[in-house]
Amino acid sequence: MSRASTRREIEELLAKFEPDITQAFLAAVDDIRSSIVLRVVVNLLEKGDVQGAVAAMNLDHDAFAKFELAIVNAYNGGGQAFVANLPKMSDPSGNRVVWHFGVRNTPGEAELRRHSAAFVTAATEDIKQAIGESMAEGLAKGQNPTQTALQVIGKVNRVTGKREGGILGLTSQQSDYVDNPRYRLNPDVEPPGARQQLESGDPAMMKAYLKRGRRDKRFDKTILKAIKDGKPLPKEFIDRVVGRYSDGLLKLRGEAVGLNETMNALAKSRHDAMQQQIDAGKAESQDVTKVWHHPAEEHPRLQHIAMDGKSVGFEEQFQMPDGTLMRYPHDPDAPAKHTIFCRCRTEYRFNAIDALIRKRRLAGVQ
Repeated sequence: MSRASTRREIEELLAKFEPDITQAFLAAVDDIRSSIVLRVVVNLLEKGDVQGAVAAMNLDHDAFAKFELAIVNAYNGGGQAFVANLPKMSDPSGNRVVWHFGVRNTPGEAELRRHSAAFVTAATEDIKQAIGESMAEGLAKGQNPTQTALQVIGKVNRVTGKREGGILGLTSQQSDYVDNPRYRLNPDVEPPGARQQLESGDPAMMKAYLKRGRRDKRFDKTILKAIKDGKPLPKEFIDRVVGRYSDGLLKLRGEAVGLNETMNALAKSRHDAMQQQIDAGKAESQDVTKVWHHPAEEHPRLQHIAMDGKSVGFEEQFQMPDGTLMRYPHDPDAPAKHTIFCRCRTEYRFNAIDALIRKRRLAGVQ
């Protein structure tokens, strides 16, 4: 398959499966928030039981079952698309070689499920840490337990009936962007969160908030007026602004997860699909070459630019400039610095003509 064909195929698959994975992740977070009983969480916070409050939010693995299924669907779809584009060829007897991709109970799918399970486990633990720190900070500064809980899980929108705002679902780093609990303890070292900037009353800090990319710009005029008048912002207004900023970050989180997990699933499916043809005796690894392609993007990795156009045999690994070995872009065994937000892809060149000539010679066919 040519470079252009590979790019077009992956772009089409991304357009098909990425929205499903993104939505499945955000839906899982929404389901978790909707199932939380606020009264139970508040009662535990009133007793100072932060860990109990975190446990009461039921951040368990099963909540992400549909998300994991969406990843498997992308994997299956990617493999089917790959074999559909393999070249038409016949065996030495003249029979057509039929390419198939086994979509169930394959080692590749099992490995993918382990990867997605590990991702969900890491994500839920990160979320638990973030909300635990937020609630502990809220109690430490004497905040009302109800307000502390709502800043984590968000308030119910009376129109939609769903919770909005809150930090549940964000990474710990994103949670700090919203409200950094360590800033109050060490302001000389820790950066302020959006809430600290707006509560400060300091014109410089409030202007710094207006540089945040995921803020809701509809509130900017009111914030600028407060800066000009030298007046503090009302608490209710700050809660609304921070809530919408948090929603923007959660959307970004979903988009990042959707892109990364879709690219991971598609890259793995293409490699596994080729491996299945080799295992089935329909192709031989010596006839397959892998080529690394780096797309034009806004924030490219210099190491990945250096890999553009590099080729290796199917059984070989790409060696990055820093020495990292990768079977293909998005290799799940590679460190995150080479996979997160990566849009590189692999072109598999199958020399069907040489393969057929060799097989005919071995079969004694002239």
